[in-house]
Amino acid sequence: MKKIVFPLIALIFITLISCKEKNKNSLKTVEKTEEVSPSSISQEKKEIIVQLEPKSGSKSIGKLIFKEVDGVVSLEAKFQGLTAGMHAIHIHEKADCSSVDGKSAGGHWNPTFTNHGKWGNEGGYHKGDIGNFEVDESGYGKRIMETTEWCIGCEDDTKNILGKAIIVHQGTDDFTSQPSGAAGARIICGGIIL
Repeated sequence: MKKIVFPLIALIFITLISCKEKNKNSLKTVEKTEEVSPSSISQEKKEIIVQLEPKSGSKSIGKLIFKEVDGVVSLEAKFQGLTAGMHAIHIHEKADCSSVDGKSAGGHWNPTFTNHGKWGNEGGYHKGDIGNFEVDESGYGKRIMETTEWCIGCEDDTKNILGKAIIVHQGTDDFTSQPSGAAGARIICGGIIL
């Protein structure tokens, strides 16, 4: 019986050691397949919601949604409490709406140092020259657009809209007056921030 017990114990011991080695190897394999590098995670969709506040004695308000998907930024803007007619909307240099007249936001965002003009004009336009939009008799207006000339949080300073402000003006942008289109008072302001 002693002759059977010793080989049996040895066989069990060898089996346990070999199973332990197999488990180590399979554990290493699992660890390798679960590794994910941060650069491989897709962050192709980005979104910012901007709440606009009244300025210059206005009672107007607004909300904008910027979305970036695969390098295309869309803007959907809705406004209430505006006077009927055309109003200008621009991106300004700084996300600072602290002053009562909105001038703390600086001038139009113009990272390429071109003349003011209508969006897409071959003669030039600021990256902040969004344009004009119509407001109905109830004071409601909206502006929708898409572009590859903006980005949300990228490293290209000529495209990155973070840290800028949205301004709605009392009047219409004439697309020719320099440097801002003679659009009148700044009546709504909101910072483009995360």
